[in-house]
Amino acid sequence: MADDKTVSDQQDQLRINLQDDGSVHEWAKKLDATPEQLKEAVAAVGDLASDVEAHLKGSRSSVNSERVHNAL
Repeated sequence: MADDKTVSDQQDQLRINLQDDGSVHEWAKKLDATPEQLKEAVAAVGDLASDVEAHLKGSRSSVNSERVHNAL
């Protein structure tokens, strides 16, 4: 059984921290989104990465790579 710190660390890895620029850029790249799209998604659904991913997939066209590339 995992201790409380391990569980807490795992949960933190599943959350998007908008206060950390490095985290924002890492999650934006991972989710194929611009930092602005990521921030809008977190504002809409909260900071849980799975919720943000689902929101992003449902809120944009499947062709987003060019906008992401241009924004970074």
